[in-house]
Amino acid sequence: MREPRSKPARSRRSFVAFSFVVAVTPLVSLPAPAKDFTGDHAPFQANYGGTGLLETPTARMAPVGEFAFTYSNVDPYSNFAFSFQPFSWLQGGFRYTSISGRGFNSDTQDRDYLDKGVDLKLRLLSESRWAPQIALGFRDFGGTGLFGSEYLVANKRWYDLDFSFGLAWGYLGSRGDIKNPLSYIDDGFDDREQIQSIGGGDFNFKSLFTGRSAFFGGIEYHTPFEPLTLQAEYEGNDYENEPLGLSIEQDLPVNFGARFRVNDNLTLTGAYERGTTAMFGATLSLGLAHLYQPKSDAPPVPVQPAPVETTNDWQKTAQALGENAGIQVRRIKTRGDTVIVEGAQSRYRDLAQGELRGNRILNSVTDDNISSFQYRYTRRGFYLRQDNLPRDPMPDKAPFLTTPGSVFAYDDYRRGVKVVDVSQAETADLSEIETTVYEQHPDRFDWIVRPALIQNYGGPDGYLYQVLVQASAELRTDDHGWFTGTLGYSLIDNYEDFDYIADSDLPRVRTFINRYTDETDLGVYNLQYTRTARLAENWFGMGYAGLLEQMFGGVGGEVLYRPFNSRAAFGIDANYVRQRDFETQFGFRDYDVVTGHATAYINTGIKDVLMRASVGRYLAGDYGGTLDLSRQFDSGIRLGAYATYTDASYNDNFGEGGFDKGIYVTIPLDTFFTRSTRNALGLKWSPLTRDGGAFLNRRYSLYGLTNDRGVDDYWQGFEPPSSR
Repeated sequence: MREPRSKPARSRRSFVAFSFVVAVTPLVSLPAPAKDFTGDHAPFQANYGGTGLLETPTARMAPVGEFAFTYSNVDPYSNFAFSFQPFSWLQGGFRYTSISGRGFNSDTQDRDYLDKGVDLKLRLLSESRWAPQIALGFRDFGGTGLFGSEYLVANKRWYDLDFSFGLAWGYLGSRGDIKNPLSYIDDGFDDREQIQSIGGGDFNFKSLFTGRSAFFGGIEYHTPFEPLTLQAEYEGNDYENEPLGLSIEQDLPVNFGARFRVNDNLTLTGAYERGTTAMFGATLSLGLAHLYQPKSDAPPVPVQPAPVETTNDWQKTAQALGENAGIQVRRIKTRGDTVIVEGAQSRYRDLAQGELRGNRILNSVTDDNISSFQYRYTRRGFYLRQDNLPRDPMPDKAPFLTTPGSVFAYDDYRRGVKVVDVSQAETADLSEIETTVYEQHPDRFDWIVRPALIQNYGGPDGYLYQVLVQASAELRTDDHGWFTGTLGYSLIDNYEDFDYIADSDLPRVRTFINRYTDETDLGVYNLQYTRTARLAENWFGMGYAGLLEQMFGGVGGEVLYRPFNSRAAFGIDANYVRQRDFETQFGFRDYDVVTGHATAYINTGIKDVLMRASVGRYLAGDYGGTLDLSRQFDSGIRLGAYATYTDASYNDNFGEGGFDKGIYVTIPLDTFFTRSTRNALGLKWSPLTRDGGAFLNRRYSLYGLTNDRGVDDYWQGFEPPSSR
């Protein structure tokens, strides 16, 4: 029950609030100087994640592509937040809040309660000379609702001052300074449903914009000492109705803080909040959109005049194409005035970059009778595409013999390139008039030893990790079939702390992760045979059998329909798998399941956004669907988020909520290395390890194996990284 405050306290509070609002309101509407109304300073992350001041959000957005991790501590709350900015108008994130003095549940009183939530903010209006920037936000939108809030906030910059003023509902507006404006429309907005009473982990639209509301705002001052920024804010929360029955004292609704930007990636925060409590925080941020590492690759071979006669030493040419252009040559053919190079690009993410290098090599070994070069790409037995490049598309110019960037200004050069599909039938027909001048078979066996990190974060167990050494090997039987195996030795881990299991009636298909980690140091993580086949034009197939992942083994297959250079593709996979023994050797447990999905892939054409929608049966036998949205930036980094709903809902004890969700980042390794490579690293964060909505971790997917059938990214290879 809410206890009334004394009249003097309320009067003092009202006076402070009134004074703050009176001071801020006219400043918000002041026109900013014409020279710079947006400001030069990147916004900061608030205590709960997302751009803001300390406890209050602002309308500011982070730079596009920024990914930030924020830690803050202000007793009794410790916050761990992941924030990402996929578009200039959209910001999202996951947040964990540890509440000291409250056990996670009756079974885990020795561990602090760990609340999980999804935050979202939309920019409604961009700042201009006269208009403020306006944003609409949702806090704890897909979590327990303990900190659930909605807010509308505006920001206006004036020289080195940035003013914010907003209206909040829910937790951020629990002071209740004003009557909920929506109550004048419907009195149903007066009361807010406390969704933590029914569990959480689900979207609750009934509570949006309901309950008490209050104003909030603040001022941010960028001092002449560039790394230092000062902040002051007025909160809309009076801390009288904290979750889980907490009692928190607030002597002053105004918080004061200082930000120190150590460098572009690290910011430290110190503050004094509620008039009673010190706060400390730190933010690590990384701009994903334009990351680029200058390369120390061997320079392209010098441009040389065409020789009198075409070379007969095609083996040397193939070797040069591999070393300098990254093209692993399978065959070299001639047809009339054309040289055809058949193989795979193994080094450069931009196919055009390898082709520009390859053209220089071919130009130096072929006479003037050769007028064009063709690059026919294959992968795992699939013919994917053919790029036709004229040797000299314009008189007195050699665009495809020069470096990328020197050619993009001339549209005729671009039209000189023709990218086409190479179907099996077309290849067979062409082979009748093609002469193979060189052919080599790739090495049948390959292996690598590298470190690996398995990590998990969610639940009351905190951050869990396993550091191991993995040895992987591949044995190719022919162009269409190969064996793969991965052996891992654990060096150190803390999965013995994985104790909490979400209440669920589902089979434990993922929450046995601690058993798989603890019960052996040396395990077989993968051992399978995979075979591919091109079934028809635009149709691709794959089958596999063996120990498919750490927890499951069995057999399965996939069929993919992917037209050449199409924005849409459709695939179906089906698998029969059995749960492996915890020792991760060759034994199996009693549980088996048929799992598989139908998946639609749609390249939206909007900001390089890829949508994947899957429906089917998951490892625990539950049926449902997954929606995955991701954006690829110019750097090649892909940032995505997903949500999975299944028929294992609250009534079936899904396990803390009715759906699963997460975010992930795929990072090309050459973003950080000075040597070009096509390899990538994947990182994934999920609020909680659940058994519902669990996919089989298949090693290969046909969509990934056929990525070179897309052409949209090809032309980026003609642009220098600085211009993207």
